[in-house]
Amino acid sequence: MHLAGIGGAVFASGLGGVANAADPMTGAVYDDFFFVQLSDSHWGFEGDVANPDAMGTLPKAVAAVNALSVPPDFVIFTGDLTHTTDDPKERRKRMGEVRDIAAELKVKTVRFIPGEHDASLDNGKAFKEFFGATNYTFEHKGVHFIVLDNVSDPGAKLGDEQLAWLASDLQRQANDARIVVFAHRPLFDLYPQWDWATRDGAKAVELLMPYSNVTVFYGHIHQENHHMTGHIAHHSAKSLIFALPVAGSQPKRTPVPWDPARPYQGLGFREVGAQKKPSEYAITEFPVQKA
Repeated sequence: MHLAGIGGAVFASGLGGVANAADPMTGAVYDDFFFVQLSDSHWGFEGDVANPDAMGTLPKAVAAVNALSVPPDFVIFTGDLTHTTDDPKERRKRMGEVRDIAAELKVKTVRFIPGEHDASLDNGKAFKEFFGATNYTFEHKGVHFIVLDNVSDPGAKLGDEQLAWLASDLQRQANDARIVVFAHRPLFDLYPQWDWATRDGAKAVELLMPYSNVTVFYGHIHQENHHMTGHIAHHSAKSLIFALPVAGSQPKRTPVPWDPARPYQGLGFREVGAQKKPSEYAITEFPVQKA
């Protein structure tokens, strides 16, 4: 199994003639499939300098996913669904609006994980009311998916309890299991000065290291970044609200200004394909399009 999402573009499996492949050890049948990752919609954000269409990009992304010629197996939002607010009533209002917009997706399964804008002020309480658990696992066509919560703790940590949960889950997996991890923050120290890290993320990576087929997808940094920790690949997703500068390229972490000549530049969603033959991957990019 090869999972793609590298090289500054989006990798989608060619699904024109989907073929099944049987695992020679177990006899299980795995289908080619793909899913869509959306991240950092920051619903409730206001700021014309960064995005004068702040209320439009999430609905446009939903419409773009619905327009795909082949629907994805599932869609996952990797955090910061809403923009931070100190008002608990407004926080819940925004989450309800995101839930309703996401309900327009024409796919069977939509999953969510929180970002720090959703969860750090109340330890994920409101998020759980609207979207359920903040960390969980699921299986899909021979792949074991793990969702980690590295944002509900305001200290940007997974915490000992969740690390123990992860260790227990991994003990039930074969060393060559196909494993995909979703998190909001990077699990490695990308740029701690800008809060682009998880304080105990190295412990999670250490637990994952014995497994030969692991890929991590995350959000938070509002741009694509591709990083290796040993054999484990980490891939970030673009934002649906505004782009951020490359780590350390300027003194402060301020949004990239909106360019009227190139609207929606740097925004988009990721389509990730999984299939047996990586040579058959097709490269396709799906930015948020102007209506």
